[in-house]
Amino acid sequence: MKSGNGYSIFTNEMAYFTETKLDIKLRNDTLSRYDRIIAECREIFRNKTHDYGTAWRVLRPSSLTDQIYIKARRIKTIEEKGTQKVGDTIADEFKGIINYSLIALIQLELSGDVEENLSEEDALKLFDKKAGETRQLMLEKNHDYGEAWRDMRHTSFTDMVMMKLMRLRQIEDNNGMTRISEGADSHYKDIINYSVFALIKLSEQKQNA
Repeated sequence: MKSGNGYSIFTNEMAYFTETKLDIKLRNDTLSRYDRIIAECREIFRNKTHDYGTAWRVLRPSSLTDQIYIKARRIKTIEEKGTQKVGDTIADEFKGIINYSLIALIQLELSGDVEENLSEEDALKLFDKKAGETRQLMLEKNHDYGEAWRDMRHTSFTDMVMMKLMRLRQIEDNNGMTRISEGADSHYKDIINYSVFALIKLSEQKQNA
């Protein structure tokens, strides 16, 4: 069918439907990879809880922020130097960042609880709760921004994590008070999602190498 200028109106319609199918495929791929990465992090968390219990309960969120910062700083150093001397890979460090951030979210929720020890079952329930909330945030932002993160360089995710950490440290230095900014929990969730995206990008680069 031709429009007044001789251009088929179905051309745009077909492009729309093709793009929509591509978007659905990318979203499904993102969800599949996202869930697989979180499952890997959960297994690490479960094994460490079995070995060490919930010793992390004594850590204040500010201490967890510093631990995450150390890992992000190491990732950036390796990216800039192109070499490393310690065995843990960049992927290992991003998984550590994810787990420390989820622990920080748990600590924020339990801030008024003086009980230091948690059972493995309770710890995993809290892990799943915070991971679920963070996944939902990712879905909502992906809805608004699409798969724009796929056009980012994997090193940019490191910088975004570093920026979020600098903001967190400032919020903590201000005793958690903000004027117009999001609270600490939102920054931890963003750090988790950036780290998952970085891991997806690293995996894709490895597959295409």
